[in-house]
Amino acid sequence: MASVEERLAALEAQVAGLVGERVGARPETGVTPEDVFWALDGLKQRIPADGTGALLYTGTVDTGDRHYDWQYGATVDDLLDDDWSALAGTLSALAHPVRLRLLREILGGRHGTADLAGLDGIGTTGQLHHHLRQLAAAGWLRSGARGHYDIPPERVVPLLAILTAARR
Repeated sequence: MASVEERLAALEAQVAGLVGERVGARPETGVTPEDVFWALDGLKQRIPADGTGALLYTGTVDTGDRHYDWQYGATVDDLLDDDWSALAGTLSALAHPVRLRLLREILGGRHGTADLAGLDGIGTTGQLHHHLRQLAAAGWLRSGARGHYDIPPERVVPLLAILTAARR
C-alpha cells in the first residue's frame, strides 16, 4: 500500500493536471512541458548522430471542401548540398499579392476561373490567367478540366509552412 505522502503527491499531480497549473503548461491547451517538443523528440530519435541535424514539417489541414495530412523530413546536410538557386522560380511565384490571394481562395474552395474572376482586386481576365499560369508553372496549382484549379495535395502543407515562416 502506498504511503500517505505518495498518495497525496499523486492526488496533487492529478489536480494540477485538471486545472493546468503545472510549471510550463499551457492551461488553454493542456500541453505540458514534456509534450511541447513531441515532434522534435521523435525526429531526434530518427536522425544520425554524426549529421548536422534534420528538418521536419507536418500538418493536418481541413479546408472548406478537402482534408490533407502530410509530412516531410530532410537532413540538413542534404538541404545544404542542394542548389538553392533552382528554387527561385518556385518561390518567386508566391511573391505577388494577387497570386497569394488566388491560392488562399482556391484553398478555401473557389476552384473555377469564373469564381476567381469575380473577386475584387484580381484584375482583368487576362491578368487572372497570367497569374494562374505562373502558379501552375511553379507547381503551386494544378489545372483541371474547364478552368478548374486545385492546389496539389503535396503542396498544401508546404505552402502554409512557407507562409508561417514569412511571419515576423
